[in-house]
Amino acid sequence: MISGRVTEKSIHTRVLANLQRNLAQGAKIQDQLSSGKQLNRPSDSPAGTVSALQFRSESRASQQYIRNAEDGLNWLSTMEDTLGSSSALVNKARDLTLQGLNTSTSGVLAKEALAAEIDQIRETLIAQANTRYLDRPVFGGTTVGEVAYDGNGVYQGATYDPSSPADTSVSRTVGSGAKVRVDVTGVEAFGDDATGLFRVLQDISAGIRAGDDTQLQTNLQQLDKAGDQLRSAVSEIGSRYNRMTQMKESAQDRLLSVTSQLSDIEDIDLPKTIMDMKLQETSYQAALAAAAKVIQPSLIDYLR
Repeated sequence: MISGRVTEKSIHTRVLANLQRNLAQGAKIQDQLSSGKQLNRPSDSPAGTVSALQFRSESRASQQYIRNAEDGLNWLSTMEDTLGSSSALVNKARDLTLQGLNTSTSGVLAKEALAAEIDQIRETLIAQANTRYLDRPVFGGTTVGEVAYDGNGVYQGATYDPSSPADTSVSRTVGSGAKVRVDVTGVEAFGDDATGLFRVLQDISAGIRAGDDTQLQTNLQQLDKAGDQLRSAVSEIGSRYNRMTQMKESAQDRLLSVTSQLSDIEDIDLPKTIMDMKLQETSYQAALAAAAKVIQPSLIDYLR
């Protein structure tokens, strides 16, 4: 049986190769410690890299859902506050209308004062109907115009079509396949141009000046109907606000879950990695000591 001869060169080659592997392992652990990540390149873990990319995609989607929900909540909050103030003004207009019925035989000045106050309320309501959020009229629907109503209280915005909600309403995507409508058009909140709130207030003002009790009785019923429509819009906004809040919380919970799963794949276990680094350093020092004993320099090595 012929045995292979072990040469000095082969010993040197093996020792150096082992030391290089040891150094490479140490360098890898140092990279992990400095970056805080156990995945610094796809070759570190191909399967882990695929999972990490999927989790990152889910994380970005959840963050976008949260941003969409926050924008939608701000939009809805703006409308809710505006309609709350408008409802209070409608109640005040109703009280003034009742006063107008009781002062049908009063002098011209008293009637004019009541009518002027009704006019002021109408102008204030028109201004509130043109409330803007991010430079868009919140009651204008999908309009690209600057106002939802002109100075005369005529609707200038876009009309909502229930048969085509995607094209005629403003919505926010707050989940996978989940959209919530965030707008209420002026027609839905304040009524149309013919029988809506602004036309009713205009008729009430004229009725008070004319002292027409019959007209004021009819206008009072119309005003009550307009107030009910306003409150109905507030209720609808409230239900959307609640749903938007729930979807935002769901997206936040999902983001926390995905972030935790991504951390399990990408991030290092710091105490364990530090221990591995210490063990690696000890192993390398031991390898150097062993190599120093195995590779003894000879006189010929010095003469080369």
